[in-house]
Formats: sequence, C-alpha cells, structure tokens
Amino acid sequence: MAIEIKVPSIGESITEVTLVAWHKSDGDYVEEGDIICDIESDKATVELPAESSGTLKIIAEEGSDLEIGAVIASLEEGDAPAGETQDKENKSSDAKADVGEHADAPTSKSAPPAQSSDTSKKLGHASPAANKILAEKGIDSSQISGTGKDGRITKEDALNAKAKPASQPASSSEQKEAPALQLSGGISREIKREKMSRLRKTIAKRLTEAKNSTAMLTTFNEVDMKPIMDLRKKYQDQFVKKHDIKLGFMSLFTKACTIAMRNHPLVNSQIEGEELLIPDYVDMGIAVSSDKGLVVPVLRNSESMSLAQIEHEIKRLATKARDGKLTLDEMSGGTFTITNGGIFGSMLSTPIINIPQSAILGMHNIVERPWVVDGKVEVRPIMYIALSYDHRIIDGKDSVGFLKSVKELLEDPARMILDL
Repeated sequence: MAIEIKVPSIGESITEVTLVAWHKSDGDYVEEGDIICDIESDKATVELPAESSGTLKIIAEEGSDLEIGAVIASLEEGDAPAGETQDKENKSSDAKADVGEHADAPTSKSAPPAQSSDTSKKLGHASPAANKILAEKGIDSSQISGTGKDGRITKEDALNAKAKPASQPASSSEQKEAPALQLSGGISREIKREKMSRLRKTIAKRLTEAKNSTAMLTTFNEVDMKPIMDLRKKYQDQFVKKHDIKLGFMSLFTKACTIAMRNHPLVNSQIEGEELLIPDYVDMGIAVSSDKGLVVPVLRNSESMSLAQIEHEIKRLATKARDGKLTLDEMSGGTFTITNGGIFGSMLSTPIINIPQSAILGMHNIVERPWVVDGKVEVRPIMYIALSYDHRIIDGKDSVGFLKSVKELLEDPARMILDL
C-alpha cells in the first residue's frame, strides 16, 4: 500500500514552502522516523521525517516551491528488500573483517554485482534538480564530486560545477575562437545566477514593507564604553566561574533597554488597526546573522532576566539560528529588536524597523576617539548607537529620551545592577 507524503502545515500564516534538499534517493528503503528531506518556510528550515517504513518514490524536485498539502513523494509500505538486508549484512561483515585478520580482507571487500549497482546509485548520485542543471551545462555527473550525504551531488554542487577541459587539444578553428570568449589577461566575464532562497525573499519583502508602511526616522547618540569594558575586565573571571558563560555587551545593552522602557513605554509598542498595543513586558529580538540570512530570535520577558540568564538564552538561540534549528515560536512575537552591525565593522547605520514593532536599536563598532572627561581630553573607546523608530507612534521626546537613558545606563552600569 502506497502512502502519500505531503507538505505539512508548519504555521498559520505560511501557505507555501520550498523543498530545499532530499536526504534520500528515489527508490531507497527508509525506516519510520528517518529524515527524508528539508523544507524551508519563510522563517525556518524544517526536517521532514518518514511516517512509516517503505520504499521511497520521489515526486517533487529539489528547489520546488510547493503549497501546504502538496504531495512530494510516496512510500510503498513493506519490509526492506532482500538486497537491502543483504547489503546491511555485508556491511556488518565488512566491519567485523576490518578488526579481524588481514587474510580475510579480500573476501569481505568483494561484493555481488547487484550490490555494486546499488552503491553506484547512492554514492555520487545527482538529485533531480542537480541533474537538470548539469544537463543544461552539458556536464556529466561523473566529472564532479558531490558534497551531499554519501557523496550525493546537490543542487549547489551543480550550480558551482564547471566542465573539465578536454584531454585532447582543440581543433584549429576552436583555438581561433577561444580568445574572443574572454578579455585579455584571462579576466572572467561570467555571471553566476542562482535562485533567491525563501528566507531571503521574505526578508526583502518585509524590509520593503517596513520602509513603505512606516514613518521611519533615526536618532543617534554616542556611548563611552570604558565603564562597561572596565566592569567586564574586573568581574569576567568571577562571572564565568559562577555562571559558566562570559559577560558580553549584548546582555548589558538588553538590560539597559528594558530599564529605559519603563519611562518610555511607547518604544516597546506597536500599532494594530486604530489601536496602540503597549505591553508591560519586553520580548527582546536579537538579530543574528546565519548562512541563510538575518534571523531574529526572541528573548521572552527579558525585563525579568538577570545578565547571566540573558547571556545563556542568547547563546542558546544564536546556536540554533546558525544551525538552522530555530522554531517559528522562537522567532515570532518580539516587541523590540537590537542589531549589532559592529561585529562586521560598521561605524554608523540606520537600521530598518522589524515590523510590526515600532523601534530598533543599532549597535556599532567601538573606536578610540578623543573624549572630554572633567575638562580634559582623553582617548576613550566610543560606540555610536542608533534608534530607528516609527514616528507615527513615537515622538522626539520618547525617542531621544530613550536613547539618552540607554547611554547613561551604559556609562554608569552600576545603576543597572542596583536597579537605580
């Protein structure tokens, strides 16, 4: 009996997904619970397990855009084919032979013809999407090595593949035409064309919507980071010893923002229809750069967290973000966002609001600059900070006042710790 494998519902607002990669090949026997493919939504990549054991029949190709409920494959229920069972037994025998006498090695390495054909299908086998791209390029799959599971050739391998030069010298006519295909000095004029990921398309759409639907304005200030740097230097070892994590800048900025919002709650608000929503909690979004794009995991009730709790939660969410394991719930519902362009060397920027939020704080790199202290000029580590906000909700009084409060708390961190 064949069971249809359909795209599952992975969120109320998600109607379409992209099939990123197959982990199994067409005709493979899979066990219940085996991961068969990755599906990418607007917010996250989800692994799809097999609902039962059976032989896999692939219907949808890698890179396909699919609606929720679309059939992507089918499973023919039944026991593993005899070849599969024999293959597992042979592998087990091979493993035992490896730790046994060397005289047994030739016998264990030999395999029946049926097993060799099965291995050739799995090792170096190109996915349907990769086969299509290679065919368009006129490249044989045997010319490239795959980076996927068991050496499988992925779509990315196919996109990056280039035909190997022929071993025989080109004809005289081909040799004459060759120089016309490139500029002098061998300068390439190739253009790499690749499809935008679903996450990148969503980011582009949301950023454009934020620019077009809000009255966005940015205000700036500068912070003397020496007090915070001195605090970290003095207590870092004790902090690590007690909490098993380092004290970073992000937790201090998060704490400063949550305290400043007590006097400027509109910075933490948002518009819903003709009403203002002003929560009495702060679900802090922390922008994290991943291989697939910028994602914003959320720290729930960050206003009630200690510095150590904030650091642990940031580490947990950042690790999941970089591994592509964030859930939809972990990326939704934020009330305010902090983004740190300083880790990439940004000196100053105007961050774009993460709608439907009304404000976002931008951190930047720390640079030593001349700074007046008690009438004397000293060299201090200075950071520019920026607050982009929706002027429909937040006026200059709240935006400037909030940023000034953040600055004062960071320059006198004892106030944060003592809650003054």
